[in-house]
Amino acid sequence: MNLFSADGPQSDPTVQPVPASVVAQVDAADTTLSNPKRAVVSLGSNLGNRLETLQGAIDALEDTPGLRVKAVSPVYETEPWGVEPGSQPTYFNAVVVIRTTLPPSSLLERGQAIEEAFDRVRDERWGPRTIDVDILAYADVVSDDPQLTLPHPRAHERAFVLAPWLDVEPEAQVPGHGAVAELLLSVGRGGVRPRDDLELRLPE
Repeated sequence: MNLFSADGPQSDPTVQPVPASVVAQVDAADTTLSNPKRAVVSLGSNLGNRLETLQGAIDALEDTPGLRVKAVSPVYETEPWGVEPGSQPTYFNAVVVIRTTLPPSSLLERGQAIEEAFDRVRDERWGPRTIDVDILAYADVVSDDPQLTLPHPRAHERAFVLAPWLDVEPEAQVPGHGAVAELLLSVGRGGVRPRDDLELRLPE
């Protein structure tokens, strides 16, 4: 963001901190004037520097116009879904809560662009990936659109989604399926291990 003072062009904006009052005004505009919606996004990585990739995806979400990252879950290490045990590296998984003025279709496009930026390859279903960006829920929207089913059609049955989601939103509901806490009790925490030694940063 380029901010120019009333003193004119001789005031170099690149060396002046953005006043807290301006930051507050930007945040206020983002959260009130634009009528943002809450959305929940799942991130997963099992190739390369997994933690660095997850953080990069979070930072890329924050850099998206009309989107603010409001909460970031702890990191979980999980076994790959739908493949033979030991055939792939384990995943690092996390969930982020965002506020956004983007419609679901645009949020999906942004998630896919982030995947492409991190060289996500889609050669095989359940294949290893540098980054997976999935929209778990968008407000209370329930949609069977094949391009973007909401909520995510398998979120309610995956511990690697439910465990970090519960951490970041203890009272969360999966629209049409019930409370995240109850769903996780039903599914169990098998194959999902908290990594208390790792931490993702909430963008400043």
